[in-house]
Amino acid sequence: MREKILKPNVDKVELWLFVSMMLVATMIVLGGATRLTNSGLSITEWAPIKGMLPPLNNQAWLIEFEKYKLIPEFLAEHSDMDLAGFKVIYFWEWSHRQLGRIIGLVYAIPLLYFIISNKIQKGKLINFLAILFLICTQGFIGWWMVSSGLINDRIDVSQYRLATHLGVAFVILACLFWLWRNQRESWPDNSGNKNLIWLTSILSLLVYLQIILGAFVAGLKAGRTYNTWPLMDGDFIPKGYMSLNPYWRNIFENIGAVQFNHRTLAYIIILFTICVFIAARNNRRLRRALLGFKILLVVQVLLGILVLITGDALWLALTHQFSAIILWLSIVNVTRLARFN
Repeated sequence: MREKILKPNVDKVELWLFVSMMLVATMIVLGGATRLTNSGLSITEWAPIKGMLPPLNNQAWLIEFEKYKLIPEFLAEHSDMDLAGFKVIYFWEWSHRQLGRIIGLVYAIPLLYFIISNKIQKGKLINFLAILFLICTQGFIGWWMVSSGLINDRIDVSQYRLATHLGVAFVILACLFWLWRNQRESWPDNSGNKNLIWLTSILSLLVYLQIILGAFVAGLKAGRTYNTWPLMDGDFIPKGYMSLNPYWRNIFENIGAVQFNHRTLAYIIILFTICVFIAARNNRRLRRALLGFKILLVVQVLLGILVLITGDALWLALTHQFSAIILWLSIVNVTRLARFN
């Protein structure tokens, strides 16, 4: 096992990366709250500069409310909403967008300073710039997602675009975490056990795929159906699992199939984690990290079951999403350790 070299003090780059990572994690949870409160379509325009401020007087609020009344979601789900109710859902979406702006500034401005002051490790600048590109791109993806719910008589955003938006957020989070750990501790430039590298990489891909499947469950509101466990309304495989044509659409558009796939992949991840843990039995540091991941995985599965049988309760669903963030960071850490142990 290679010995890591800890740095004696927290440096500015490390602190900056940690703050950026925490903001992105908060952004993911806030995005979940925005979705679960049905607030995501309350702001019907994308105004990166003008939209920094919310409506400042009653007339401005009425104008925004009238815009919202024109979209299909209002007529289908909020036709009895008054201005006070609109302000609540507007607040959720505005806060989500505002935090996105803050993340961009918190990341970009210090990055410029660190580049000018030569604080970025030699040869690593491309990694920091790649994250900046992803953060900027994420803003466009966010509006691309929202705009899908404003056209063609839709009352929700496209589950495909929602999954893309969430997937990019978790990639950004993983990249920030990886750089933060690299900044916090340095390792000799040696390769770890190749088998463990492959196994942990596959496990991390499975977890990421599960997160994407979770986005499809959320986008289709599939968690509000088949609210029984372990069977789905009395069946292991729900009726109509392959009812759509062409068949590939069932994976992404069939509510029963999407929920079944999400459940099944959770069981696969549990079994595969046990296999990886056995393979890492002679690697003390990696085994310890995998044990932490296994505990988090069990918690996440139990939370998922509770969310399901309670019918997508808001606080449980948000806890489930927050737990997914911790679980994701845990498996990224495991994957990183495998490369250097």
